[in-house]
Amino acid sequence: MAIMLSDLYGKDIISNTGKRMGKVEDIILDFEEGKISSLLLMKVDNIIRSEKTSLQLKKNSVSYSRVKNVSETVIVSESEK
Repeated sequence: MAIMLSDLYGKDIISNTGKRMGKVEDIILDFEEGKISSLLLMKVDNIIRSEKTSLQLKKNSVSYSRVKNVSETVIVSESEK
């Protein structure tokens, strides 16, 4: 099933245990692989401007490999596998 990137923006991200993690604010693409790498819980501009960019990126991103389902919300596994 194909998903339009624009359809992901603003969707709630919820873990498969029911924990609300935030909303999709931005997306990181892997152009070499041709796929979505991560969903960001805040705008990438805000992360880049922060003092500890790598820490903020880790704290405010969800690897797309964790995505289990996309409908009205984005359902992700609780942790990276």
